Amino acid sequence: MNTQGIADTTHEIAIGDAQSLDRIPDESVDLVVTSPPYPMIEMWDTLFTAQHPEIKNLMEHGLGKKAFLLMHKLLDPVWLEIKRTLKPGGFVCINIGDATRTVGNSFQLYPNHTIIQKRFFELQFDALPIILWWKPTNAPNKFMGSGMLAAGAYVTLEHEYILIFRKGAKREFSNREQKLGRRQSALFWEERNTWYSDRWDLNGVRQILPRTKVRKRSAAYPFELAYRLINMFSVQGDLVVDPFLGTGTTLFAAMTACRNSMGVELERGFIPLIKSQAKEVIPKMNDYICNRINAHKQFVHEHILQNKKLPYKNRHYGFAVKTRQETDLFIPYINRIHLSGPLCFNVSYYNKATKANPHIIYKLQ
Repeated sequence: MNTQGIADTTHEIAIGDAQSLDRIPDESVDLVVTSPPYPMIEMWDTLFTAQHPEIKNLMEHGLGKKAFLLMHKLLDPVWLEIKRTLKPGGFVCINIGDATRTVGNSFQLYPNHTIIQKRFFELQFDALPIILWWKPTNAPNKFMGSGMLAAGAYVTLEHEYILIFRKGAKREFSNREQKLGRRQSALFWEERNTWYSDRWDLNGVRQILPRTKVRKRSAAYPFELAYRLINMFSVQGDLVVDPFLGTGTTLFAAMTACRNSMGVELERGFIPLIKSQAKEVIPKMNDYICNRINAHKQFVHEHILQNKKLPYKNRHYGFAVKTRQETDLFIPYINRIHLSGPLCFNVSYYNKATKANPHIIYKLQ
């Protein structure tokens, strides 16, 4: 890989159940970024009970704990498929929130993140430090229980988890091309300090979906969350998979990060929404890349004002950088999104470190 010829990327959508990723070959995936349906969150009840009617019966009889464990058993085949398809040294990033709910006469927390951590531990993945995604709300009714009276209120739940696992030992970058690709995929020093923090303060995303055949709401995570994870745990040209694609956030983040991707989604009704977004998303993607570069330029400017010298220079952009590892960093702008098949996009990139062409090309066949 070199900046004289940034390779196109492909982004495929498969309609089907995440429990069977049979279209994905063994050990072919570099990174999984996903957010599954959350057990015991009411908006997902229909999905779980459709797969196992006993869950509804348990809930109606006040047996919340048993229903909760049965929901997680429905997710277990997905984790097995992830293990099969992931390369040795590949990463899994799972956004999951715990649930609070009253079932029968009992209010309690249902610890989704704990169950998933246990499952991946049993599958012999290496568990890595987690990220707390903090998304506070100032709603006056956010506190649960009897408010000011002792022993009657409950701590408000204002965070979710990003669980991170690795399949086996560290990934090796052995030949010259692999090492160059890794260097071009580097982060800026100041980004590293923020992105590798264990707390992210990001606003949540809750979309009202326009089509009646699709569920009424999507609990999609923000673009920033997926984009960070993809840049942190993969390199340009890698394959990123999301077995619960939804509205396509992971797919668009992978496009922007110059990675290939595949998304699996059970509900075909999301496809028109994803295609519609693809027609309009390039300016937003390129603005995002431009903002990353401009933020670094501001970082350099602040060092100049303080009479501090950054010791290295990036060979593509010509600006100063903090470390030698940033000297080959290159973030390609998107040139074109082309629908190359009914459920497949091809993305091409500009090969020079210049502002993207404002005349965006999008073609449907």
